[in-house]
Amino acid sequence: MQNDQSLQSASQQIARAQDDKGLRPSIAGFFDEATNTVSYVVHDPKTSEAAIIDSVLDFEAASGRTSNGSADRIVEYVTSNNLKVTWLIETHAHADHISAAPYLQTKLGGKLAIGREIIRVQEVFGKLFNAGTDFERDGSQFDKLFDDGETFKLGELEGIALHVPGHTPADMAFIIGDAAFVGDTIFMPDFGTARADFPGGDAHQLFRSIRRLLSLPDETRLFLCHDYKAPGRDEYAWETTVKQQREENVHVKDGVTEDDFVTMRTTRDKGLDMPKLIMPSVQVNIRGGRLPEPEDNGVSYIKIPVNAV
Repeated sequence: MQNDQSLQSASQQIARAQDDKGLRPSIAGFFDEATNTVSYVVHDPKTSEAAIIDSVLDFEAASGRTSNGSADRIVEYVTSNNLKVTWLIETHAHADHISAAPYLQTKLGGKLAIGREIIRVQEVFGKLFNAGTDFERDGSQFDKLFDDGETFKLGELEGIALHVPGHTPADMAFIIGDAAFVGDTIFMPDFGTARADFPGGDAHQLFRSIRRLLSLPDETRLFLCHDYKAPGRDEYAWETTVKQQREENVHVKDGVTEDDFVTMRTTRDKGLDMPKLIMPSVQVNIRGGRLPEPEDNGVSYIKIPVNAV
């Protein structure tokens, strides 16, 4: 990866933040046990500008009802700490929970952002759900589409986006200061890595994306989107480092070849059930967290394609 200019820029940013504590963000994690998802509020201590990453809208599948308990915890934290939200970031179009970004945007403001390859995901799932011509497949549901290597600011903190496909085509890691928010690419070292069998997923790409992330400086802090408590571990955890992952990750530590990983990942994925909330989650998240347009009775509906997945 010697010619990976985006990776080099990210590494340089991290090094600057490691040398200067003033360039490091404050981070609060909010764990939703119902979906095993961690949402983050990341802010610049100097300016109080904040980003909310991978928020959760509560959804009760049996009744089809939504609620805002998880999101309101974030609202309370932001308001009680007098933070100003400038970014609402999605690492990808999640298949296991619905985003609360539109609700948080109405409460707190901020630009809704995701990786540019969301357009590919919209195309694939727009066809699967027969979304029709009214559903735009151009990413226009989001305020900002990030390209690989694109930089941004959070107050006085430096940020950079890295494209890390494999779990989905659109996965991005967002690095703010010395902290990398890596979405579903990788989990705690004792649990391993994300699945790669969703439409558009690719185990070869996932391996290369993970190795790209693990080429960042050893002490880079990695913040994960999920934790499932590996056997033998009693507590949930969602923060690790590049060094720890390279030495300990049960799927992709140093010495594991791409072919070995792909064989393991492909075999493992064949035995996994689909996420319980994949149908509502994907339909809503490709719309930027917004429910499908209400029908003539004023009600929004989630489609379930039969024998199509």
